[in-house]
Amino acid sequence: MPTSYSFVTRWEVKAPLEKVWDAIYYSDRWPAWWKGVERVEKIRPASGPYEVGSVRRFTWKSRLPYRLTFDMTVTRVEPKSLIESAAKGELQGTGRWALSAIDGATAVRYDWNVRTTQPWMNALAPIARPLFRWNHDVVMGWGLEGLIRLLE
Repeated sequence: MPTSYSFVTRWEVKAPLEKVWDAIYYSDRWPAWWKGVERVEKIRPASGPYEVGSVRRFTWKSRLPYRLTFDMTVTRVEPKSLIESAAKGELQGTGRWALSAIDGATAVRYDWNVRTTQPWMNALAPIARPLFRWNHDVVMGWGLEGLIRLLE
């Protein structure tokens, strides 16, 4: 039986909104600066403006000894403020990036609401749930560290 997870990540980046937006919006470039992103492949081009309808396949590595691969379909974009996507594959659910300018910096919030589809993850969930949460936080921490280095 799939197990559901809801994660909220908040970053504050001392960089202008436009630069942070570009780094997050152009996910094809993530492997160059985000340690946890092993590969991003464009599967389908956009069917609407701002990449809406496009599909990218992400392969993520983590602190724990496993990788996850899933496709993300961009479902909504509000330039320089919001990106929403739907995940399908080894994780299924939704991701939502929300950005806003605050006193010369950028506030970033990422909501990741997913369920696992891998039988081994579902079987281990009752005891490994805290480890999976910790692992998610580590990977998102790598993202913040890489973003800061990229924008310096």
